[in-house]
Amino acid sequence: MTAPAAAPGPAPVFLALALSLGAAVSLGITRFAYGLLLPVMKSDLAWSYTLAGAMNTVNAAGYLLGALVTPWLLKRLGAARVLLWGAVLASVFMALSGFFIDAAPLLLQRLLAGVASAFVFIAGGLLAARLGTRAPQQAGLLLGLYYGGVGWGIALSALGVPLLLEAARGVAHGWAWAWWGMALLCLVATAVLAWPARILQKQELVAQSGQAPEPHLIKKISWRSMAWALAGYTLFGVGYIGYMTFVIALLREQGASAGAVTLFYTLLGLAVVASARIWARLLDRAQGGGALALLNALLGLATVLPALTAAWPVVLASGLLFGAVFLSLVASTTAFVRHNLPSAQWAAGISAFTIVFAFGQIVGPTVVGWIADGPGGLARGLLYSAGALWLGALVAWRQRPLAQRPVAPV
Repeated sequence: MTAPAAAPGPAPVFLALALSLGAAVSLGITRFAYGLLLPVMKSDLAWSYTLAGAMNTVNAAGYLLGALVTPWLLKRLGAARVLLWGAVLASVFMALSGFFIDAAPLLLQRLLAGVASAFVFIAGGLLAARLGTRAPQQAGLLLGLYYGGVGWGIALSALGVPLLLEAARGVAHGWAWAWWGMALLCLVATAVLAWPARILQKQELVAQSGQAPEPHLIKKISWRSMAWALAGYTLFGVGYIGYMTFVIALLREQGASAGAVTLFYTLLGLAVVASARIWARLLDRAQGGGALALLNALLGLATVLPALTAAWPVVLASGLLFGAVFLSLVASTTAFVRHNLPSAQWAAGISAFTIVFAFGQIVGPTVVGWIADGPGGLARGLLYSAGALWLGALVAWRQRPLAQRPVAPV
């Protein structure tokens, strides 16, 4: 028996674009705006690179905690509510980060922001995957549009943070203005998110009103059969976060001007947005670990370039390549789940990838910061990040498509 047909609604592409603001909040602003603030906060508060990296380590630890709790919340509240309330909480915690100068409360705020961002990112990814069932021929594009929303957050942060820092010039701890400004931007995005959340919540309820799948139609997930993909994604988490945490600090050390840094980070963000179209066909076709492996390898190349040279064209190419790849790599894991698991197991599959991703992110920033505090500085730290990404590519390449599983009717 099939579920009742939902009433015609907005085109999936428009819903995916609106939904992408959740990705903008959860990672584009809540996590990656910190990279722009790290140099000025490090200087003002006399931090070591280890402590600066720890700020993103605890953010990743919060992301892990959120990822562990999210499946429970999804069952009880539904993906649309988890998305919306997570975005509200992320906005609040961003604002609170502007009220403290001591390391302990700042670490706590980064932890809580990580928890909330996991709620948003996982719930939004699940809703984007479900949108793909409405338009199978656009499934890869819809996933790319959602995850590409991180790019809008990065670009807006790149443009907004320098303006806010300039406005607060001469004010004690003026970086706090940037936290408050980014929090306001998150709240605006959350208000827009209410539209797709309301529509998708109604569709969720319609789908749930159909007959529940027969238990014998859904097998338990064999995590061992997904081990290579999970390991490759863990190493992605280890490697990419070092670049996103420290590349702005490295550019500053290499003598890049404020305008150059703004251009670099803005173009990186816009490349993330463009990646939705660039990799859509790959996400539609790659059912094993091939997409994850290819994108990890390209990301390693992007990461190593600024560690080898300060030549501006090469550095700019690094940012463009990094932006064009890293969120599509995240989307590739959701595509893997869509290709290989029945829809009733998508939430569990996406959560599993998010959990191992968070483990990797916990390791990455502190280790890179510790390396950067020693001989070789930040450049040597990025070499470590590139190595982790290339190892992740080799591991992911071994992942094969899972055996086809019976899919319950919806």
